[in-house]
Parts: sequence; C-alpha cells; structure tokens
Amino acid sequence: MNLETRPTAEEIKGMLGLQPHPTCGFVAETYRSPLKIPSNALPEAYESDRPFGSALYFLVTPDAQIVMHRIRSDQLYHHYLGDPLDVLMLFPDGAGKVVTVGSDLGAGQRPQLFLPGGTFHTSRLDAGADFALLASTEWPGVEPPDVEH
Repeated sequence: MNLETRPTAEEIKGMLGLQPHPTCGFVAETYRSPLKIPSNALPEAYESDRPFGSALYFLVTPDAQIVMHRIRSDQLYHHYLGDPLDVLMLFPDGAGKVVTVGSDLGAGQRPQLFLPGGTFHTSRLDAGADFALLASTEWPGVEPPDVEH
C-alpha cells in the first residue's frame, strides 16, 4: 500500500470503531475468550477469574500515544499499518530497552513485540509521523485491575 492510498488516522478510527483510551491512544477490543481461568489456578496477584485471552486494536497518533503503564499479563504487539513505533520497556528486574515495532525489516524493525507481564512500557512516534495501527493480544485476558499506571 502506498502513501496515497493509505487511510488517515481519522478514517481508521471510523472503520474500526476505535474510541479514545486513557492508556493506549484509541482502542477497540476485538476478542475476549468466553473460557475462564479460575482464580485459584492463577498467580496470587489475580484476585478473580480471567478469560483465557483478549485482543484489541490500538491506534497511536502524535496527540494520543501510549502512556507509561504495565499489565500483569504477557502481551504481544502486532504492527499492522502506518509509521513505526518506538517502545520503551522497563522490566521487573530493573533492565530496560527500546524496540521499534514496524514493517521495515531491513532497518531492524519487527512487526511483533513481546512484552512480559509486569513490564512498564510507553511509546512514541518519530517527529513527523502520522500514526501507527497495532493490535495487542494478552494471556490471560486483561481486566481493569490488571493495569497499573
């Protein structure tokens, strides 16, 4: 897809039904497993049952980026469209790194990024970038108490 035919961020929000989100730009949940993991089979930090998994689209724009947060569950980011996204990860052991999620494989970008549960992370678009459309899948599925800002 060339830049002339690439949809705008506003068009993507409309096509995918994305809504403003306090943590991740614009979001639409696309899947929540109807199957549940009982709380007694999960680590102690999970205080109730969780879905086996969940998934969502998220759109990052210069005015709506990912704010620093962490979730208990493992996450996998998938880059679908738009500009690359730099993701700063601060791991529970104190280490950190920046990874660029995008489609330019020759430049070292990768279309997926694994974020271990409990990893604080934030992101930014490069100056002049328009947007990045990604998805996140999580397991176990995320509930509001699993998110820490």
